[in-house]
Formats: sequence, C-alpha cells, structure tokens
Amino acid sequence: MTTRRSFVTRLSGAALTIPAMRADAFPRLFDATSGAQGRAPISLADDEGYWMLIQSAFDVDRARTNLNNGGVSPAPTHVLDAMIRDLRFSNGIPVIDMWQTLEPRLENVRRDIAADFGCDTEEMAIVRNASEANEVMIFGLDLKKGDEVIVSNQNYGRMLNAWNQRVRRDGIVLKTVSFKVPSTDDHVVEQFMSAVTPRTKVIEMTHITNLTGQILPVRKLVDRCRPLGIQVFVDGAHAYAHFPFTRDQLGADYYGTSLHKWLTAPIGTGFLYVRRDKIPALWPLMAGNPGQDADIRKYEEIGTHPAGNHNAIGVALAFHRGIGAERKIARLRYLRDRWAKRVTTENPRVKVLTPLDGERAGAIALVQVEGIETPKLQQWLQSKYGIVTVAIVHEEFHGLRVTPNVYTTRDEVDHFADRILAAARSGIA
Repeated sequence: MTTRRSFVTRLSGAALTIPAMRADAFPRLFDATSGAQGRAPISLADDEGYWMLIQSAFDVDRARTNLNNGGVSPAPTHVLDAMIRDLRFSNGIPVIDMWQTLEPRLENVRRDIAADFGCDTEEMAIVRNASEANEVMIFGLDLKKGDEVIVSNQNYGRMLNAWNQRVRRDGIVLKTVSFKVPSTDDHVVEQFMSAVTPRTKVIEMTHITNLTGQILPVRKLVDRCRPLGIQVFVDGAHAYAHFPFTRDQLGADYYGTSLHKWLTAPIGTGFLYVRRDKIPALWPLMAGNPGQDADIRKYEEIGTHPAGNHNAIGVALAFHRGIGAERKIARLRYLRDRWAKRVTTENPRVKVLTPLDGERAGAIALVQVEGIETPKLQQWLQSKYGIVTVAIVHEEFHGLRVTPNVYTTRDEVDHFADRILAAARSGIA
C-alpha cells in the first residue's frame, strides 16, 4: 500500500540525494497521484481536480497568461526555495560551504538524470543550458577544411551562428536543408540524406523544433548515418521532460538539452550526454584538468559557478517523476488541442502549422491568423490582454509559438483561444 511517507521517500531518494523541499510540495503531489492510481494518463488529461493540485505547486503571476514556457518555464516554488537556500548557505564561507559541502552533491544529480535518460553516469555532464551543451559538440569535434556539416534552416539560431563561426575560422562547409511545415518523418530524413556526400562528417538535428514544435525522427536519421560514419548531434533543448523517451530509443551518441524548460529546474541548468567511447575525441569548451581526457566532467570545467542551481535539478526531477512522463505529455497535448483545434475549427483564417495527430508534436504549436502580421498580433495579445507568446518569423513561415506547461489552466488556454478568434473576426486595431 502506498502511503504519503513512502511516496515522498520514493520520489526524493535517500535523504542526502537532494536538498530538503518545501513542506507542502510533495504532499500535494501525493494527494493528486494517489487519487489517480489505476487510471490511464489520457483519462487524467482533462481532470481539473487532479491538475489543480499540480498547479498549486507553482507560485506564478495569474494576472498574466504565460504561454511561452518553451523559452524558460517557472520552477515549482519548492525547487526555487531549494536553490535559494543553497545560495544563502554558500554565502557563509563559500570556499567551504559551496565547494566542499554542496559541490560534491552534483554527483547525485548526475546519477539521477543519467538514470532517467537511460545512460551511464559517466556519460552525463551537467551544464548551464542547451546552447552550452550544443556548442561543446559544435566546437569540440576535430574538423578540417573542406569537411561538410549538414543542418536545417529550422535549427536554433545560436547553433547556426556557432557553425558559421567554424566556417569562417576552420574552412568547413556548412550545407543547409529545408523541409516542409509540417512534414512526414520520411520527408525530413530524405531532405537531410539528399545533402550527404563522401565529405559529410556531421549532421545536427533538433529533436523537436523550437519553431513549430514538430518532433523529428532522430532514430531514423541516426540509423541511416551510423553505417556511413556520420556523427549525429541532437539538439534536444525542448525535448527532455517534455515527452517520454530514452537514450536507447534515440540511438544517439550526443545529446544536449536545457532543464529550465520542461523539467522546470532552475534557470541556467542543462545536460550534455556523450557516449562513453566518444568522450576522448570531443574537446571541452574550456580546458579540463590533466587526466580528464576520457572524463565526462571535463565539460563542466567552467570556473567558479553556484552549486545551488544545479543541485536543485534533483528536486525538479523528483517532481517530474511524481507527475509521471506519460501523464504529463497527455495533459500538455490536451491543452494544445483544446485551443488549437477550436480556433482552426471555428475560423478558417486561423492556421496551425504543427501536426496535431498522433505523437508528432507535444505542447508547442505554431498558429497564424491570415491577414494579420504575427509580431503585431503578439504585441496586441501581450499589451492588451497580458497573454505572453513569442512571434516566430521564419523565411518560409510565420506564426505565434504557444507553449503551455503543467501549471497552465484550462481557463488560460480558453482565454487565449477567445482572443485569437476575436482577432480573426474583427482585427487588432
């Protein structure tokens, strides 16, 4: 029989694994989860009583509607409290309290994140964000003049900037492919493979695009590239803890992500996964210590940094596991479909450029209103109604990127849908 005590113990791990949490955070989660036992995730997706208990763990500004959690998500209050507590503790005698007491606890975070991702502990580096993780890959691999790298024009801008710096500095050749929005998995893979030549060394693919939210076929691309000796770098900035998957399901050798998006960990947290036999050949951004060539920790040698941020990852992971990855994605897709299917059904001028069928997308969706400039629509929603989205203006498409999270209420997505339909009917003048 599951008791509140055993539930909290199971989530938190051993007493020294993660910092202590706010007293009412996991009891609330227990109350929600104990009432959901035996129910399929999809049957809970629209259960507002269940999700109200999850929402209560977040101390957010309900006077505004935050639908840009894909940029940075708020953390549950008890995660924030854990980080702040450690920052205050560090400020006593930092060289002892931070370096000697708190910093060694990073090994517990490494162990727990590695277990959740499905890799060896010695393949998991804790970094500050997906950009840092991805730039380790981009700048860390030895490439020579004339070597070819393939990206898509939907890759994240900072990563494209990094590759272009290698073009200018090292003389590599950067080839860019395009794929339709939305696309089939086979179309995406064939677009990448059509650019492959004997000089192709690397393909970088986003696991889920930050523009439209389509989940891309990482495993299919890896399976095509590995026999050719082509390395596949996976930018998972928006994927980890958003929808369920493991390293082995992807077959990936390299993976970088942020944890302050869908895991709701503190701002400035992420991880870099490198398969063990690949570590010696991938240089760190900052030089590691002697003897670290084959040590995943060489990617964490960035100088002095706070321990409180990365130690609180363990608290966020426990909260995520308490909800359950399958329940979480079922809720996120429910919230997405509630607004997206309504607006496209009620007004033909409203178009959603994200696949809403099956498992080809998660919470993120891109919506446009024909005849209204996207940046102006974004500003109208935010300034007049307090609805926060992000305007995406790509060379091939445009729209508002909308990203609810587990603390988002049904009323909030209904409020957004009401305003989009009003804009489509009457304009935004």
